[in-house]
Amino acid sequence: MTIAPAIIFENISFSYHKRPILEDVNLQVTNGEFASIVGPNGGGKTTLLKLMLGLIKPTTGKIRIFGAPPEQAREKVGYMPQYANLDMNFPATVMDVVLMGRLGKKKLWFSKQDKEKACIAIDEVDMAPHIHTGFSELSGGQKQRVLIARALCSNPSILLLDEPTANVDQETEKNLFSILQKLNTNMTILLVSHDLGFVSKYVKSVICVNRQVVIHPTTLIDGALIKDIYHGDLKMVRHDHRCSEGGHCHD
Repeated sequence: MTIAPAIIFENISFSYHKRPILEDVNLQVTNGEFASIVGPNGGGKTTLLKLMLGLIKPTTGKIRIFGAPPEQAREKVGYMPQYANLDMNFPATVMDVVLMGRLGKKKLWFSKQDKEKACIAIDEVDMAPHIHTGFSELSGGQKQRVLIARALCSNPSILLLDEPTANVDQETEKNLFSILQKLNTNMTILLVSHDLGFVSKYVKSVICVNRQVVIHPTTLIDGALIKDIYHGDLKMVRHDHRCSEGGHCHD
């Protein structure tokens, strides 16, 4: 029996105030994929995630998440937004923030099972020693881990991350991707990133978004393709290479 893809977009278009954001998108994401969504600012990357979540509806076309409309499949999808709308003055602990991922069903309090799921998610991102620490006391990288744990708390089959490594240092970025690689053994992961040179070492494929959408294996990413994605030249930084003290020599 053939297993349906995790995500299917069929002839999807989306416009905002009559301005086209995405046009004629056809996309299939296989179960167990680990892909990065890349493209220029305003190209439609975040819109693509919101369509997958059912937060917005397409102007035309059909979307299926494990064979169901997005609004019926939300419990199978964990989401980490680009910006955390949390009041840093509110005395919320790591556990409090992660438990937010268990919200959604009508209930008056969190159950024992909710707290057990939260503890598992916190442990998965290596934040167990900080479970009772105030969220505002954490470093930028630690906050990102906690927000990933919040997305994991619902026990999703798909994890969507919008710029999960924004505003963190290189070492923190490596640690976060190490965690994501482990999580990928049990779930499909899609993440938005501007750092194509870095993420291409970790992900299996790249979903290129610039009003239209094309998916490429990372092995095909080269200068010509990058120029086509961004409609212009783009400087790439090698994170795994350091120049000698004398610098590069050119003929």
